[in-house]
Amino acid sequence: MTLLQPVLDALYHYPVKSMAGLRLDKAVLTPQGLPFDRCWMVADARGRFVTGREYPELVLVRANPAADGLTLSAAGRPGLFVPNTAFNRPVDATVWGDAFQAWEGAAEADAWISGFIGAPLKLLWTGIDTTRRVCTESQVPLSFADGFPLLLIGQASLDDLCARIGRPLAMTRFRPNLVVSGAPPYAEDSWTRIRIGDAVLRIVKPCERCVFTTVDPDTGTRGLDQEPLRTLATYRRTPDGVIFGQNLVADTASVLVPGMPVEILEARD
Repeated sequence: MTLLQPVLDALYHYPVKSMAGLRLDKAVLTPQGLPFDRCWMVADARGRFVTGREYPELVLVRANPAADGLTLSAAGRPGLFVPNTAFNRPVDATVWGDAFQAWEGAAEADAWISGFIGAPLKLLWTGIDTTRRVCTESQVPLSFADGFPLLLIGQASLDDLCARIGRPLAMTRFRPNLVVSGAPPYAEDSWTRIRIGDAVLRIVKPCERCVFTTVDPDTGTRGLDQEPLRTLATYRRTPDGVIFGQNLVADTASVLVPGMPVEILEARD
């Protein structure tokens, strides 16, 4: 019998939390995750995070990052470059009850996003060095991601889910950073340590899924059939919630390129 060799199939980052993801041909992985991943975030007047759960249209905005800022674009609207220097005031920010300091002040970006969404919102930046840390690992820096620097999903796991639902779903609906192919469905549930290139990563927690997964990344609309949550709940429900994908922390840095083999260093029986 031929054993499957898991490989890194795709890399994604999401420069602005809940906005469109970008597929990467190559990336330098660090303990904070992939470059520019969730380094910006949309917030309300109090600095509380705003996502596609409240405003599904956010997924239609594309944000292209650079060392000195990012460019926002969306169909029917002029693009806007937002320099990092525009974020000139510290502000208290909150993500899922986790309070930390970020930066505000990009008035043009605030107006651009508010006009697109139709609600008073503002854009925040983590700053050059984020002050936030993973709640269970105080040495691990964290951007505006929900709780961990990285999310991994197996392509076979999505294929199995789509077969159960009876229609294809884009992987970007689930917003992973790392997609692995060449492993059985849900094999990632048993992994505890893996190596990709020179990077050693720990799988630390399953990802509980929410209503955001029902938003079509191509249309920015929420599905009336409540999929994929409806189907996931029939076989992926746990005491902590409906799970799909695994959260990771990188213990070492490395350059990642799709096609690299994924070595399973440790796994649960």
